[in-house]
Formats: sequence, structure tokens, C-alpha cells
Amino acid sequence: MSDFYPPILNPLLELLFPEELGTSRSVSNGEGRNPNPNPNGERAGERVPGGGEPGGGWDSAVAQRGRGGERCVTLEKEVLGLEAEGRTITVKAFGAAEAKVVSCCGGGGSGGVGRARRDYVLEMPSDESAARWSARLSDRINLLDRPKRLFIIVNPFGGRDVDEKFSKQKLCHSSKLLVSFLPCKVETKYQLHAQEIAHSLDLMKYDGIVCVSGDGVLVEVVNGLLQREDWDTAIKVPLGIIPAGTGNGMAKSLLHSVGDLYSVPNAVFAIIQGHKRSLDVASVVQGGTKFFSVLMLTWGLIADIDIESEKYRWMGSARLDFYSLLRIMNLRKYSGLVQFVPAPGYEGYGEPIKQIDYHKDETTCSQEGQESNVEAQTQGYPGPQIDFQTTEWRALDGPFISVWINNVPWASENVMPAPDAKFSDGYLDAVIIRDCPKSALLDLMLKISDGSYVKSPYVMYLKVKAFRLEPGRRVGNPDKGGIVDSDGEVIARGDRFHDRSQHENLMAYGPPIQMTVDRGLATIFSPAR
Repeated sequence: MSDFYPPILNPLLELLFPEELGTSRSVSNGEGRNPNPNPNGERAGERVPGGGEPGGGWDSAVAQRGRGGERCVTLEKEVLGLEAEGRTITVKAFGAAEAKVVSCCGGGGSGGVGRARRDYVLEMPSDESAARWSARLSDRINLLDRPKRLFIIVNPFGGRDVDEKFSKQKLCHSSKLLVSFLPCKVETKYQLHAQEIAHSLDLMKYDGIVCVSGDGVLVEVVNGLLQREDWDTAIKVPLGIIPAGTGNGMAKSLLHSVGDLYSVPNAVFAIIQGHKRSLDVASVVQGGTKFFSVLMLTWGLIADIDIESEKYRWMGSARLDFYSLLRIMNLRKYSGLVQFVPAPGYEGYGEPIKQIDYHKDETTCSQEGQESNVEAQTQGYPGPQIDFQTTEWRALDGPFISVWINNVPWASENVMPAPDAKFSDGYLDAVIIRDCPKSALLDLMLKISDGSYVKSPYVMYLKVKAFRLEPGRRVGNPDKGGIVDSDGEVIARGDRFHDRSQHENLMAYGPPIQMTVDRGLATIFSPAR
């Protein structure tokens, strides 16, 4: 039956619905050896003897006896659930793999902790002893506050080709794992569908919302929650991300933060464990138009590469490398102005300015965007309450090659623009390049995969509490502007053609676009340290 599912989602189904995949759940090897060594993260089994009474630490850890001696399989960090039948208790675990696990997401296959799905069968002296052990272990697992009811949103149009076969499967089954998920699944049918779902969903029925997608669906869900009348409680519903798209920066950032291998099984296990962490949310505002970001905002080189390379999608992942080279060889610079409130320790960047209130004139903003957001903004989250008139702002004038504002370290599974970014420090990490030779810029792009490019003297890296962008025209070609891209979506575009049809974008190109961050506003499922 496992062949019926796309490979990217097999690990999810293996963890949630093992009975549907037709794999063995027991072994007959009584010597404590692994009868099915598996370097690829699939499940193996092991039978070990048990005995005695529950207690004395045994209800917090299950002993495993193997060739390497004895070790403990901890309930909180490794055990998924258990099944009892007669004198045997089958402990379902997801622990450290003996061999290297290859990422099934592509990329990120090296580095980090790999895990494998494994069963341990405890043989008890009697049925009564097995029943006591099973009851005690079950009680301890139930105390772990793991989610049991998840609403799953699947993007069938994601970059990983989450196909129709998966969408038709019965994800609304109860799992036989003891975590007892009662998930409900829906697939998105059009852009912003996930935002609409989150805006109207009865959140009292669920312990969390899981996005099987790239980062785009997660961003839509956050925006939907913050546009509700009950936004203050809605945004505290834990969110989970299972990487199945082109850009998977949030999943990579979460797993990398604890040294875990970037893989679908590890992302699923992080949700099953139920460990949570706070996540900063940035409000992107222009006049009366508002957008909520959890990843990044880009303008200049990076935005051009991300958006304009779409016409080369037939090249696969190579399109980004190809278009990066093309853009650097034909380098663009943009006039403009950036203003920011620096974090402590970064006051030396830029020049001090007198603060002005640009909200006085909202007629320059996209009228279409304003009209479509009036109702949402009056009933939803108003944004961080900051008195900017008493805040010291600083400024940098153009021209600029690239401006990149980040909320988390990774933009995708192999691009790390902000190595010092934190999930809930209340700051955004700004990466600004104003002038750089083409040869040095090529070298920077080669070092972006590990974040070491920020050490270059051509790169300005600083933390800010608020950021304001006034995007200008392309140097040498005033009929052309740039692209402002937030979380993978174009929110403003500066070509003259697009200027005449600004309703296509959320915001207008040229007037100030401001970002302010609210510390720890959202909650996200995260792997435990």
C-alpha cells in the first residue's frame, strides 16, 4: 500500500498510520539483535525481555538490550506510543539511527541527528504484569501534553508534487499509535485558500494546525488567524510545518536549531512530540494595507532572482543558480532609502534622522489593497503598539544591490541568509549590500549556504526592531523598478507596466513599506532539544 503514496509523504503516513502501510510490527529475534538494519529511517524491530513492576524510573524510560549493551528509550524524546497484547508490550519509538539517514526531502542530507522508526517488544512474565506496565506507561505518555486532534492543510500544488493520490487518502482515521491523532485534512484549491480556512476554522476542536506544504501555506494560516475577531487567542494555536514545497525555510530553521537532520520524518516527529516554542511575527504595513510575515522580506537582487527565475522553472532547482549568475553578470542597482530602529549594539549603523509620520498621507497606497483589507484590519490584530515618534531611527541611502530582512535563519533548505536570527528575540535580521564587485558577489552567493557570506566587508548585517523601505527606480533605467517580495509572494512591483495596474499587488511600489515585529506572538511546534 505504501507505493500508493508519493514518496515525500510516506514518512508522514509511516508515523501516523503504520497499519496502512503493511510493514512488520513485530520480530521473532529474541537475542536483542536488529533483524532488519535500515540506514534509511524505516522501521526496524527488536525484542527484549521485561519484568518487575512499573516504577523506579521505568515508567519514564524503557530499557533496550542490544549488541551495544543496555540503553534507555525515553518516553518524552523517543517513544511514539505502545500496544499491549497478552504478555507482550510493543513500544513504538523514533530514535537515533545507527547509520546515516539520508534526507528524503532533497538537500540537507548531511549534518544533524538522523532518526529511525523502530519497535521494541517487551516480554513480560504474565498478562497481569503486562497490563500494569501498559497502563502505567500509557498514563505517563498521556501526561506529555501531546496533540491528539490536528487539522492538516495540504497544498497539492507544492513544489514537491504532493499529488492527487495522497489528497484522496483517508487522513481522517484514528491512528493506532497511542498519541491517538484524530486529524482532519483539507487540500488547498487556490491562492489564499488556507488563509480563508484559518480565518473561519472552529479552533476549539483542534490542538493544532499542520501545514503539509512549503512556507506559503504557513504564512497564509498566520494571516488568517490574525484577521479573526478572536485573533489574540487564535494566534496561540500551535502551528506545525511538514516540508513539501519549493521553499522550506521554516522547517529547516526549526530542525537546524536543535541539531536535527532536515527530513520529513524529523519534522513529523517534532509535531507528534508536541513541544512548542514562540515565534516572532512581523507586520508589513503600507497605509491601511497590512500583511503578516514570519519569514522574510526582500528587495533587489534576491527578490529578482526568486521571482524572475520562475520562467525557467522547467530547469528545476538549477534555475536559481542559472539566474543568479545571469543577474550578477548583468547587475542591477536600485535607488531608494531604508530606515530602521537598531537593536542594542547596532546603533553605529546608518545616520540618525528626525522621525516623520508617513501615515498622514495614505492616498499613495494601493487603493485595491486598502479596500480589500478594511474589514480584516478593523477586526483583526492591529499590529505592535510602538510609539515611533519617541524612537531613534537611523537611515541608509542608496543605491542598493540587495536588501534582505529575515525573521528566521534559513530561507530554504540550502540558503542561510541570517545565521544569527532567533525565533523569538523581538528583532529582525537585516542584510544589506550597497556596493560590491561582481567577482566578490559571486563568491558571496557560493557562501550563502552556510551563512558565512555575512562576514564579507561588502555585507552589512544588523538586528532591527523596526524597518522601513522606500524602494526606488533602477539606476540607469528610471522606467524600471524592482520587486518587493515577502515570504515568497510579490507585494509590490516597480515596472511602469505594473505601476498602471497596482491592483495586481497588495501594495504600491515607491511609498514607504514598514515592518515592525511583535515578539513571540505566534506558537509553533518545534523539535525538543
